[in-house]
Amino acid sequence: YRRLHARETRLSEFNQTEIKAMLGSYTKVLFVRDPFHRLIATFLQGMGLSPSFSSFVQEVLDSGMHNGSAAWKPLVSLCRPCLIQYDYVVMFGFLRQELGHLLRRAGLPAGGLLPELTDSQVQWTYRWLSEQMFSELSAQQKKQLSHFYRWDLAAFPFSSSFLSD
Repeated sequence: YRRLHARETRLSEFNQTEIKAMLGSYTKVLFVRDPFHRLIATFLQGMGLSPSFSSFVQEVLDSGMHNGSAAWKPLVSLCRPCLIQYDYVVMFGFLRQELGHLLRRAGLPAGGLLPELTDSQVQWTYRWLSEQMFSELSAQQKKQLSHFYRWDLAAFPFSSSFLSD
């Protein structure tokens, strides 16, 4: 794109014509993950200062949509999937299968480039962790989280998410 080296770095700083031209010249890939799994990962990485998962979730809920960290904000507010037509959406938990397909579509050899991914073990671990962490939350927190991530749950197939219940 002609303004590739312009001073602007955020897409929102370009006008609609420039955005359309720029996005049309790229292959757009969106990596998505169950919002509840994102919360668990953020908590386990120590990005929240809370001593318990329940108090961390309350911090997230209190911070709201506009003041929260990108680590836990709803994906639709960060990636704008309704405005940007992504060429590929890759689901966490199916990385090996989907990345192989994506690399083949790009004309690259998928076999040698992919790290060893054990998606089934990751899914089992997150299922177990989700059960443990979800049980720590109050009914009100569960309801508020489902509402907080309602657009992510509507936009992506997180059918097995604890927040979908």
